[in-house]
Amino acid sequence: MGNYKTKLVNIKAFTFDVDGVFTDGGVIATENGDLIRVHDSKDGFGLRMAVLKGYKTAIITGGTSESIRKRFLGIGVKEEDIYLRSRDKEPDFHDFCKRHSLKPEEVAFVGDDLPDIPILKVCGLAVCPADAVAEVKEVCDYISLYNGGKGCVRDLIEQVLKIQGKWVFDPVAYSG
Repeated sequence: MGNYKTKLVNIKAFTFDVDGVFTDGGVIATENGDLIRVHDSKDGFGLRMAVLKGYKTAIITGGTSESIRKRFLGIGVKEEDIYLRSRDKEPDFHDFCKRHSLKPEEVAFVGDDLPDIPILKVCGLAVCPADAVAEVKEVCDYISLYNGGKGCVRDLIEQVLKIQGKWVFDPVAYSG
């Protein structure tokens, strides 16, 4: 596994699964088939800070709900960097890297379950929440101290931005 902190300085972009990463994995199904997810506001703030500091960000999820797209557009993730219905996630990861001229080793990915393993094996920093499945934990560089939907996204982003000297809050930029 090695010391993951040596990889933090090289990260230029963040990519994430949604269910089990930004959420605790629980969903509520409404009568019309919509799925309601609860997101941690501190994770959202961390992602917003990354966006404002110029990091490229992507969502790569098997989820299909438009609420996912709306949530992350509101934080500042670009429309073309939100990959819904991603059943084979690795090609979407490589598409994101190619479109932004990024090497996979410059990109962190946070995943929690079996469909995330192919990306976790090729990205520059493989991260999972504390409650990820065992197979995911085996391939990760860093296992957050926080569960999915309970701060693991913020944990990663804050560590990267702090080590790169960019964890500084600017209220004017944040509100814009």
